[in-house]
Amino acid sequence: MRIPAALLVAFTLFVAFALEPGKPQAQSAVALSGQVTSAEEGAMEGVVVSARRDGSTITISVVTDAQGRYAFPASRLEPGKYALKLRASGFQLPGAPTAQVSAGQEAKADLKMSKLRSLSAHLTNAEWMHSMPGTEQQKKFLLNCIGCHTLERIMKSSYDAEGMTDVINRMATYYPGTTPLRPQRLAGNFQRMRDRGNVKPIVDWLETINLSRQDTWQFPLKTLPRPTGKSTKVIFTEYDLPEAHIQPHDVIMDSKGNVWYSDFGQMFLGKMDAVTGKVTQYPIPITKPGWPLGSLDLEIDRDDNIWLGMMYQASIARFDQKTETFKMYSIPKEWDSEGAQFGHLAVNGTHVDGKVWVKNSDGTKIYRLDLATEKWEDLGAPSDPRTKRRIGTYGIHADTATNDAYLLDFAAGNIVKIDAKTRVTTVYLTPSPNSTPRRGRVDGEGRVWFAEYRADRIGMLDPKTAQIVEWKVPTEWSAPYDAVFSRHGHAWTGSMVTDRVARLDVETGQVTEYTLPRPTNIRRVFVDDRSNPGHLWIGSNHGGSIVKVEPLD
Repeated sequence: MRIPAALLVAFTLFVAFALEPGKPQAQSAVALSGQVTSAEEGAMEGVVVSARRDGSTITISVVTDAQGRYAFPASRLEPGKYALKLRASGFQLPGAPTAQVSAGQEAKADLKMSKLRSLSAHLTNAEWMHSMPGTEQQKKFLLNCIGCHTLERIMKSSYDAEGMTDVINRMATYYPGTTPLRPQRLAGNFQRMRDRGNVKPIVDWLETINLSRQDTWQFPLKTLPRPTGKSTKVIFTEYDLPEAHIQPHDVIMDSKGNVWYSDFGQMFLGKMDAVTGKVTQYPIPITKPGWPLGSLDLEIDRDDNIWLGMMYQASIARFDQKTETFKMYSIPKEWDSEGAQFGHLAVNGTHVDGKVWVKNSDGTKIYRLDLATEKWEDLGAPSDPRTKRRIGTYGIHADTATNDAYLLDFAAGNIVKIDAKTRVTTVYLTPSPNSTPRRGRVDGEGRVWFAEYRADRIGMLDPKTAQIVEWKVPTEWSAPYDAVFSRHGHAWTGSMVTDRVARLDVETGQVTEYTLPRPTNIRRVFVDDRSNPGHLWIGSNHGGSIVKVEPLD
């Protein structure tokens, strides 16, 4: 049978329109939808709705729109019974609602939230910062505490100034990867907060705002605004790790799409299948018995070898994926000390000259390891030529073209370049004073992207122009930990304080923040930019999980 030409053209146009990317007709079917409301607000925008199938280790989350509506694509929810949870500052979801998802049908679940009677157990660290009285300098001191526990512990304590001084002194004897449930003492007499200085002004202030003098706080508890507009257009996928106490400090992806994580509190390298969530753990050899266990920095070289900074084990590790074996490189015995700590390394440019950059936190010394000879080179502790002050290096990152190293000065506001050939150092000062750059990356154009922990900013150094540009993260007390640039023109950062991640459009300067489904303690951020926009991967360092963030526009 012949089809009339006009009908054929009309049918062709219909198919083309229906399949055109970005059009509503091209969106996938919906598996589960509904509306979130409350008596106080009616329809609630910016509520994170999470669904977890019975027996699964993977949770999918979406966010409600301006009408309080949410929708889970059918491609994300398999048939089955799902437990539902909500996150909205100041509100709770009574009971334990569930939804039954069936193939080819759209399930419905309208949910009603109620106001919390007590906020204290639900506040993020940033909300505590916003709530408590005090100067900016006083509050910044508390950023030293949030790596191990929440500020709720401090605010609910009844220690007076003298007792709080004892607490601070005791905290200095613990490994940074300590948590309240899994403490690790530092070995020997080393204390990692040797430069605490005079804490009396701080403890005197804390005594006035915690519960040492009164039964309740003498200030109102505040919550941050929920996401709106573009910040609601996102899907989260959270993968639970085999044990809740696993601390996925760094999360990265290799060239084959495998997800890897370093464990801040145990001697394991983890590998996760991004589709099934299956985890394989590889035991890492102990090189310094009796010292704290755990790794921090996680890197990958051009051959897909995985590298780790082994912290107080005073070594770095290379994992060969083909043989599934580790090669350990330990600090030379004559350089070893109680405080020797190899948290950070750089292998991005190792293919250039066969050398790995390593930072020893004890004295903030910079080393280079020659892989061919396995000889270590001590470059000492660089100093700022203007002030003669030692650079307080935290992150160390290398240029892929030259293997020049860039040091992020966590003690002030400097970015320091070390020329790989001449060893000459160049110091660049951030526009925001004492911004304390923490971690970042060098992009394909040789620009250095970094997070400014105490300035709430993302920074970028262009060595060609010797200029640094900064972008403010909208939420105060975000304390960005790390920054990375995507080839699609976006820079990402995450917060240990707000439970939010932020995406910067470099061309327009617009920053979009996404509130995560549950409390996290974000350190490293990694972008898989094979799609546009890219997908962000982070570890929930205190939540025993890995989270993928997928913006929908």
